[in-house]
Amino acid sequence: MLRIHFTHDDLTRVRIARAPDPLTETVLSLSLVQARHVGGVALEGWRSRTRKRLRPELGALFELATPAGATEAPEAFLHAATDSLPDSLDHTWSLPRRRWAADLTILEYLRPGTPRWVRDLHAGSREWRGVVDRRIRQYHAFAVAPYWSQLLAAAHTERTVRALATADTGLDGLLGTLHPDIRWAAPVLSVPCPLEADVHLRGTGILLVPTFFWPEPMAMTDNRGPEHPLVLHYPLARDLTTYRAVWAAAAEEPDGALVALLGTTRARTLRAAADPAGTAELARRTGTSAATASHHTTVLRAAGLLTTERVGPGVRHALTPLGQALLDDRPPTPDRPTTPDRPC
Repeated sequence: MLRIHFTHDDLTRVRIARAPDPLTETVLSLSLVQARHVGGVALEGWRSRTRKRLRPELGALFELATPAGATEAPEAFLHAATDSLPDSLDHTWSLPRRRWAADLTILEYLRPGTPRWVRDLHAGSREWRGVVDRRIRQYHAFAVAPYWSQLLAAAHTERTVRALATADTGLDGLLGTLHPDIRWAAPVLSVPCPLEADVHLRGTGILLVPTFFWPEPMAMTDNRGPEHPLVLHYPLARDLTTYRAVWAAAAEEPDGALVALLGTTRARTLRAAADPAGTAELARRTGTSAATASHHTTVLRAAGLLTTERVGPGVRHALTPLGQALLDDRPPTPDRPTTPDRPC
């Protein structure tokens, strides 16, 4: 756990970013493509569609951004905070040499096996900068850009809700509701971290950044020095309806958003369960094997979209209110539980 200690001055310097940074989101999404265990059912459809469009020449990017997310990604690519990918890349390439040197020192500590070309990139190699710039733009065009306008709309809504909540409940309400795994007990904010550590802000404040393409909280210090504010990324989307709203931006058919959210076979399984049935019948309806149907119903049940009850020697799968709401493309009924209890 990382414990972030606030002073009175820090509490007056809590800010919420206007929007996620496109370069940061792109680099984090590179990690997400590889981290199959992260994000659950909400990201399966996007991950599957994105992986199908990957080309061999993009392989270097997966050495730059590993499945560990921001923990092992070069910090230079995670702090731009501009409105467009070209502007963010320009900001990154224009960083002073001492920033790249500090970044490399930290990166080599976290990743002893850092590839040689990544070291050359930090040393100022024009060749590798050109390669990385082109590849990031190429990858961003199909993995992130199609969803960007809807993602910004979700971020704007989130910022407005946070601002209004702060007006009603103060900073305690803001810092105490960022994420179930983030705990606020004034004057300390505790964030999940592989190590036990304490950070004293000493008046620099904190910048809260809603992040879509990494579903876990991340706290990042700035390697420019202790005079710069700590950045805390917190997940923008914590429910399936928010994810679906973002994926819907690229949907080209009536069920496109559901397929983007769940993947083709899983979306087909959910729709087939609109009429409650056993595993064998769902397999017949979806044209899959019983083992495949069983696997998908297990995932959908864990996501709170299906219920399964035993009926005689078999089982019966049926939609939950959230599952029905996703099929109907409407918000779930607010006065009913729609998701299973889970830590985040």
